[in-house]
Amino acid sequence: MKKITVVSPCFNEEDNVETCYQTVKQIFDRELPDYEREHIFVDNASSDRTIEILRGIAENDPAVKVVVNARNFGVYKSTFNGLRHATGDATLCMLPVDLQDPPEHLPEFVKLWESGYDVVAGARSTREEGFFLRSSRKLFYRIVNALSDFELSPDVGEFQLVDRKVLNAVLAHNDHYPYIRGIIASVGFKKVIIPYTWKARKRGVSKHNLMMLIDQALNAIFAFTKAPMRFCTFAGIGIAALCILFSVLSVILFLLGIGDAPRGTTTIIVALFFLSGIQLLFIGMLGEYITAIHNQVRGGPTVIESELINIEPAGARAGSGASVTQLSPRKV
Repeated sequence: MKKITVVSPCFNEEDNVETCYQTVKQIFDRELPDYEREHIFVDNASSDRTIEILRGIAENDPAVKVVVNARNFGVYKSTFNGLRHATGDATLCMLPVDLQDPPEHLPEFVKLWESGYDVVAGARSTREEGFFLRSSRKLFYRIVNALSDFELSPDVGEFQLVDRKVLNAVLAHNDHYPYIRGIIASVGFKKVIIPYTWKARKRGVSKHNLMMLIDQALNAIFAFTKAPMRFCTFAGIGIAALCILFSVLSVILFLLGIGDAPRGTTTIIVALFFLSGIQLLFIGMLGEYITAIHNQVRGGPTVIESELINIEPAGARAGSGASVTQLSPRKV
């Protein structure tokens, strides 16, 4: 019997984890009875009853596994670490517990995977969200695709079912801040895209604020493209060439007696602040790369786990009921 793994990150989602678990279980029982289910919840050190609820679920269902982080490491690091615990023949990389990505598409994803596709990606063709966010996302994908060496399919997130060999290729990346959808796109393999409606959240509050979305967008641009640094180089060359041309033209006009060189504090102030702004912009771009390199070469853990539930250490034999492993803590 083939196994399908579902990874669900969560943080302060006491209103949603039980519904998410029941929904996935019912889909497997009703439409995927010939497949073994593995549902991994990755908790980012919730301060509400989320962990308590997950413990109760895992105690009654050994197919449910729980990873509890020592602190909130962010959704991408947390999810990427959860993928390391996946043992399925195919893995749904991210199913947020708010179910904005509809798990009802999972049987269709599995059917397409069985037909030979290595990656079955869901695309949020319709979004139940505001005009500003929707427009910002479209602009982001256009920028990334214009700057990167591979195509990042518009509206495709981490709601993707990937084959085991694809997951192994993804996990081979030693990335301190993994941009999962970008990594999946970069490794290749045979892919099909399925459009769906991204639903509005029904319960709880989204943890993705504007600054977090901007951080993720910048991470994608600076992690998968060289264009920002090349833009700095070409812009610097262009500005320097224009300055030299302006200087030569001013001297020629002065020698020909056709006028005086431009004077006035306004010209000087405008030029000074313009060039200073360009320099700060370029320094900021360089700083993004240096920061990413610094975080990568420091060699610190991506995630620190404080507790594993129904996930046995290597070589251990699973017992009955929920198996809880207290870590002290484990660095990943």
